[in-house]
Amino acid sequence: MSSLLTTQITRYIQDPLTHHFNDLALEIFDYQFSHNADFAHLCQVAQITPKQIKSWEDIPAVSVEHFKTHTLSCIPPHQCPRVFHTSGTTRPDLQGKHYHPTLEIYDLSMLLNFKKHFFDHSGKATMVSLFPDETHKPNSSLAHYLSLAKHHFADNPEQTFVGEEGLAYEKVAQILYQASEDQKPIVLLGASYSFVHFIENCQLHKRQFNLAAGSKVLDTGGYKGQSREIARDEFYQLLNTILGVELSQCINMYGMTELSTQMYDRGQGTPQSYLGYQGPHWLRSRVLDPLSMQEVEVGAMGVLAHTDLANLNSVTTILTEDIAVRTPAGFQLMGRAKGSQAQGCSITADELFATRP
Repeated sequence: MSSLLTTQITRYIQDPLTHHFNDLALEIFDYQFSHNADFAHLCQVAQITPKQIKSWEDIPAVSVEHFKTHTLSCIPPHQCPRVFHTSGTTRPDLQGKHYHPTLEIYDLSMLLNFKKHFFDHSGKATMVSLFPDETHKPNSSLAHYLSLAKHHFADNPEQTFVGEEGLAYEKVAQILYQASEDQKPIVLLGASYSFVHFIENCQLHKRQFNLAAGSKVLDTGGYKGQSREIARDEFYQLLNTILGVELSQCINMYGMTELSTQMYDRGQGTPQSYLGYQGPHWLRSRVLDPLSMQEVEVGAMGVLAHTDLANLNSVTTILTEDIAVRTPAGFQLMGRAKGSQAQGCSITADELFATRP
């Protein structure tokens, strides 16, 4: 992988004044066109080459479906020690794969973004992850994400709450009761649907907590599942009622296996909530008209596309199956394109926890 581009991207992530987004995006496009054969073929079919464009917005957007059917990697896959798989598909042979020869850029992207948009504590905090760790899910980007969070920001990084038998409900309850008694802020993280199962278990056993001010919840993956659907507002109201965490401190993270950067909403019920999700300066999101593939006006609905400069080894520009409304400073998620398969980390959590008492 290009050491020069790795250095440039690293510097740009750390300091946006070191490069212009457009210039760096075009440099990466030229590199990927030259080294990523499947991507180059898709560009040639679209009749777009690096010499023909001057704007990052003209880089061909690759559908997430192509991660299932193509090898989108500049480095030969056998030289990539880490591979993240998409989850939730009914046929494992059609799982999307994102190849990483190194996680240097991925990890830097996650840590700086997490610190800025979610973890505003001055030191470390007790963290409870309601998702399997990398030992159980070595090909899960979310498992890696949560491992990074725990390693760098938790005062209990070795403590686990999910094993072969699923979520250890009693263990989680004990640590939450203790945190409530001590009035020590605590951070809970996991797939949205793992929280649904935890909520149901608390309702079953009539558990309720009074977590300290400053406690936070991070969920991701949406509220889709195989056993129960739950409305977004109901979900956060239940978290507030059962955990005692303020709605403004409940943050939803939007991430994809096909990306190397995450986005965060602005909390629930805050004056900024209507603005939706925000990403860092090295990622730009657009809401596109599905027919013209041009960006829609503020307030209009379309399909989401992301240009992530941290995606050096694969492709920078991803066309998702997510429907969104463009806001003045981001986007609001509305759902998934009709006919797209249910997938993601919430399905993983649902399958893992559904049989637990």
